[in-house]
Amino acid sequence: MCRYFVSLCLVFVLSVAGFAQKEKQRAPSDTLMFKYLPTGFRIGTDALAIFLSQKDPKLKLWEVNADLDFDRYYLAADYGSWSKQITIDNSTNINNGDYQNNGTYYRIGADINFLLKDPDKNMFFIGFRLGKSKFDHTLNYSMDYTGPYATGPIVKTVSASGVTASWTEITTGLRVKIVSGFWMGCTARLKLSPNYENSPSLVPYDIPGYGLYEQSPYWGFNYQLFWRFPVRKLKVRPKEVAKKT
Repeated sequence: MCRYFVSLCLVFVLSVAGFAQKEKQRAPSDTLMFKYLPTGFRIGTDALAIFLSQKDPKLKLWEVNADLDFDRYYLAADYGSWSKQITIDNSTNINNGDYQNNGTYYRIGADINFLLKDPDKNMFFIGFRLGKSKFDHTLNYSMDYTGPYATGPIVKTVSASGVTASWTEITTGLRVKIVSGFWMGCTARLKLSPNYENSPSLVPYDIPGYGLYEQSPYWGFNYQLFWRFPVRKLKVRPKEVAKKT
């Protein structure tokens, strides 16, 4: 799976480099430099996380998303908070288990837009992310005990704090302009290669920002609302003006 991810990242990097080289050959250096200056940035939130938090009292989720455009390339970053309480049934050999975690996470990466000629800069994109989280977690569970001094369930607690985890993601999705300044979009995430540190006595059941640790790859989905803030006006080239006239 790691080889699969590395191969896709390599294809992404080579496509970016090839496109930039073609642009460099057909455009003056000053025009090319101006082209890759940001025209604006977007900031928004995941509406799906807010909806799920309102629907389920055992979930507390929120996430902030942002991106900055460099022509067809976007620098993207996410930051979120994640708190879950999960009941674990007998299928895991634990009776009446209760797992809780609480922490924050962030993701950084880049997207490449394949809608090249859209003046509104709508997006169909493919990209990648590096994710990292820091959290505390606790497992409360009971075990049936039969002995000379006591008989019945014994409740035990295992916990760890300051746990760190990381993973990688391949992303795809859409960003669509609804009205001036307001955008909506969705992002699908293929999450890969989770790992953790600083929790020797308890394996994470659920990682903030990632999901179930034992599942890799793991799918995620966001439904996002954005507000765009312009940095500069998009420069129209003479050829484009001639075509319009």
